[in-house]
Amino acid sequence: MDPAIQKMIHGFRHFRKTYFSDSTELYSRLRHGQMPAALMIACCDSRVDPAHVTRSNPGEMFVIRNVANLVPPYHPDSTFHGVSSAIEYAVCVLEVKHIIVLGHSGCGGIHTLMSEEWHNHPSEFLTRWLTLAEPARHRVKERLGDRPEELQLRACEESSILLSMENLMTFPWIRERVEAGNLNIHGWYFNLHEGELYDYDSEKEEFLPLAGESDFL
Repeated sequence: MDPAIQKMIHGFRHFRKTYFSDSTELYSRLRHGQMPAALMIACCDSRVDPAHVTRSNPGEMFVIRNVANLVPPYHPDSTFHGVSSAIEYAVCVLEVKHIIVLGHSGCGGIHTLMSEEWHNHPSEFLTRWLTLAEPARHRVKERLGDRPEELQLRACEESSILLSMENLMTFPWIRERVEAGNLNIHGWYFNLHEGELYDYDSEKEEFLPLAGESDFL
């Protein structure tokens, strides 16, 4: 058996022992339904598992993952909308209280978007998907086009989070809940090089650390 698959099976055995033992009640409750407090919209990058990063238990988060943690604007029509349908279920059916857009450093999707020839990327689906983040690219190129590539990449990773937050507010049933104070939208940025998590402060218009050094003590 492939070692990678073998490791997954071993991991499942540990998961079953942890959550399905006689002394654990978690899944005895969860089998009746879910009541997550938050919807997490994260990148599908294998290094940034939102449940692992936040150390959340099963049932605590409803998670959507896609390339570059993007949210399309509200656009109901006859085509398929995987992200929007999951958002609708989390907000309208599960009634989550928080939506968190989680971006991260070293995002491959943003790196592709920021390349000069990104429109010519040899893909069937990726290029079209990344057009959702084109406004973020334009903002960065206009503001920081003469700055180092590394700075532009981080700026675009952060800007794409803000763009997804803006797009969330185009959904009428999200806007209604936010304005009524029943739903909060957060923008988080995980720097996997530093091991730091940042939260967007709308008043200061910048990402600020969520966890200080004292939290490691």
